[in-house]
Amino acid sequence: MRLEPLSERHIDDLWNAAENAESSWEYLRYGPFDDIESLRTVIQELAGRSHQPFWAVVDRGSNRAKGWLSICDVYPHESAAEIGSIWFSPSMQRSHVSTEAVFILMEYVFDHLGYTRLVWRCFEENIPSRRAAERYGFTFEGVWRSGAVAKGRTRDIRWHSMLITEWPARKNAIRSWLKTDNFDQSGKALRRLADI
Repeated sequence: MRLEPLSERHIDDLWNAAENAESSWEYLRYGPFDDIESLRTVIQELAGRSHQPFWAVVDRGSNRAKGWLSICDVYPHESAAEIGSIWFSPSMQRSHVSTEAVFILMEYVFDHLGYTRLVWRCFEENIPSRRAAERYGFTFEGVWRSGAVAKGRTRDIRWHSMLITEWPARKNAIRSWLKTDNFDQSGKALRRLADI
């Protein structure tokens, strides 16, 4: 797996990855898409955000993009940022690849940018995202009631954070989980990240 700046060259791959995956867009402000041109319009807009860099997640074996994620709400003066706007195709969800993609951005924020606070935000009813935040080691901070309107519904927003002082232990745990000897021949993890 590798991350590449999201661009129009990924549109065909992402359109194929999104086929029959309507439910995967439930907690995002965009999607599902009726046609490839609708997806193209959104990709062009996302890829053009100078304040919110997006990356495509590309599978090394097939060389095809299968999802995307971003760093958003970047506050250099507060030394804080957020990982967000994540869309992973069904084949990526709950996988080694999705964990590695998020981990790369976590490393980028803490180790490269030197930020001291990383945020994970999701809609309160988004149980998979809540579990992911806990799995990566983020700490629940609270809920903003009626904090957003998305797809015609008012949503509560759940906030999680990780601090630079917590990062070394989280980084070691995720690195241990990602090691090849933690996976069987079918690609199933032998130990849960929460257990590590």
